[in-house]
Amino acid sequence: MQTIICFTSDFGMGDTWVGICHAVIYKACPQARVVDLAHDVPPYDIRKAAAVAAAGVWQLPDAIHLVVVDPGVGGPRKDLCLVTGAGTMLVGPDNGVLLPASWRAGGVAEAYAIQPEVLKFEGPLATFHARDVLAPAAAALACGVEPSALGMRIDPGALAPPPFFPARADGDALTAEAVDVDRFGSVRISVSSTDLQSIPVPDEVEMSFGHTVMTVPFRRTFSDVEEGEPVALVDSSGWLTLAVFKGSAAERYGIEPGTPFRVRFR
Repeated sequence: MQTIICFTSDFGMGDTWVGICHAVIYKACPQARVVDLAHDVPPYDIRKAAAVAAAGVWQLPDAIHLVVVDPGVGGPRKDLCLVTGAGTMLVGPDNGVLLPASWRAGGVAEAYAIQPEVLKFEGPLATFHARDVLAPAAAALACGVEPSALGMRIDPGALAPPPFFPARADGDALTAEAVDVDRFGSVRISVSSTDLQSIPVPDEVEMSFGHTVMTVPFRRTFSDVEEGEPVALVDSSGWLTLAVFKGSAAERYGIEPGTPFRVRFR
């Protein structure tokens, strides 16, 4: 039974929200262990939260992942528990934030709409489903409750779309997009480590974005190039990444999340 709950949100640490969710989890399941992946996701930034959660699942696929960036809280969107093909359990709102994480663990195999009354919250506060529905659901999973006991099974095809999509083949290249920019200015692109398993390890990567076409060396780590030089690699998030050693690729090349990319390996 997995008792680690990886928690991602846009709550910040200046209010009580994160601490209260911890307390709710521990009260419901004292043996649970909560790992805070990130709570400084910009407010309402579903894309950033999805990128963080996907990186978390890639590194900790056996954990339960609780992801709460929820601009539509209290509205008609569902509260979800997803089970992936590899068995990873994800808890969060039905706004697409969980789907990229599911791709890193075999895609959505089962989807459940959480019913608050099952968790003994007959009237959850409309503005705080994290405390009243999602954290208790994650705690229940950590205590061995089956996902099917949390609510009604629903069609995965009916889930809200993700904030970004996986890379797709386009002739001898891949069409992708910038998923995320980290605090160092490295640009994560929606080409996953799994995508790269089907090709020989490249020497170079040709990247086209906007009006720029550039070829950069593909290396193991940032310092495999000279300071100030660009490099392509797979970083700790499990995405193909364009970086500049001791510099910001996003700033140098004017790249923002959502920028379309065309990638060709050589």
